[in-house]
Amino acid sequence: MEKQIAETEQNFKKQMEIEQQQIRQRMGRIKHKILVLSGKGGVGKSTVAVNLAASLALNNSKVGLLDIDIHGPSIPRILNLEDKKLTAFGNTIMPVPVSANLVVMSIGFMLKDKDDPVIWRGPMKYQVIKQFLKDVEWSNLDYLIVDSPPGTGDEPLSIAQLIEKPDGAIIVTTPQQLAITDVRKAVSFCRQLDMPVIGVIENMSGFICPKCGEKTDIFKSGGGENMALEMNVPFLGRIPIDPQIVNACDSGEPYIQRYSQSHTAKAFNEAIKPILALEKTSSLQKGDQKMRVAIPINDGKLSQHFGHCETFAVIDTQGNANMPLKRQDVAPPPHEPGLLPKWLHDMGVNVIIAGGMGQRAKQLFDQNQIEVVIGAPVDTPENLVSAYLNKTLQTGDNICDH
Repeated sequence: MEKQIAETEQNFKKQMEIEQQQIRQRMGRIKHKILVLSGKGGVGKSTVAVNLAASLALNNSKVGLLDIDIHGPSIPRILNLEDKKLTAFGNTIMPVPVSANLVVMSIGFMLKDKDDPVIWRGPMKYQVIKQFLKDVEWSNLDYLIVDSPPGTGDEPLSIAQLIEKPDGAIIVTTPQQLAITDVRKAVSFCRQLDMPVIGVIENMSGFICPKCGEKTDIFKSGGGENMALEMNVPFLGRIPIDPQIVNACDSGEPYIQRYSQSHTAKAFNEAIKPILALEKTSSLQKGDQKMRVAIPINDGKLSQHFGHCETFAVIDTQGNANMPLKRQDVAPPPHEPGLLPKWLHDMGVNVIIAGGMGQRAKQLFDQNQIEVVIGAPVDTPENLVSAYLNKTLQTGDNICDH
């Protein structure tokens, strides 16, 4: 009897290893995996996930959207795909296409009737999430956006562990204090799993009148940004309420596509910049892209206080050369809040090496798709860039974290 039990356990472990390897093979064809989380329901998380995915697809990225809200799948409804059925070839399931650049998978496609409840415990949910990862033919994607149910329970924990190394999470909140309190738990959840927080989106942040353009803060405003600053995570922006989102859902056309010139659509486009920066950073890490590094200097060496430097050393380099190629010293413009990130972005800077930098400044650089390395030692710009390219740059504490 003991021998049979041991053999059963061994076979079970072997099967688990086989399935995990199948997941690695599928996920290996996807460059970036991103979870969309919320600590509380009713914050518009699924709407945000759909429009982020659609915005990335409109940016010529290949995108998959995975709905793992087992008990309340809403992605098929938002995209008007409720009548779609899945196609399978053997054990391989084909995702539902939305456009040339966007495909979707949801348990909603597996229900006989859209009103059927899914009455499952944790193990069943784990198995179907595993199936979504190992059996769905995602093909080669730039991004997989995962719409998780509210909270920090079975589904987000399962997906984070099965994917093994997601690029990070986007956390959605609304401005009210009750929602923000729950979002703090989502940030803590990510930290306990060593999963980066790409940023926080404050949804339903004000109502902009479509006739006069006046903004009214129905649910207050700014709570999500303040929470992000307090917890030292990036803030991706505020998404205003727009009644046209309902019309977009009814038509099945993503809001970001149908109302591309609206204030809300523009806010979504701003929010995806750090996500697009993942692809940019990934390309740089491959060593086949030109890089432009900016370093604040005083007396020819790194200035420990970013906003109080005399000059910026701007150094061009080829990623695979592992050495600086060209340097120019540029005087910064007169000090003005929020100006330096845009100024350096317009100069084509990819990376900033700094001693100390305030959290708000770092968020602005993230939004301008500029990587920031903080805590660098006082040294010449050439030595710092060489160490960065050769992955030997030793960094310490951020001495200017405010």
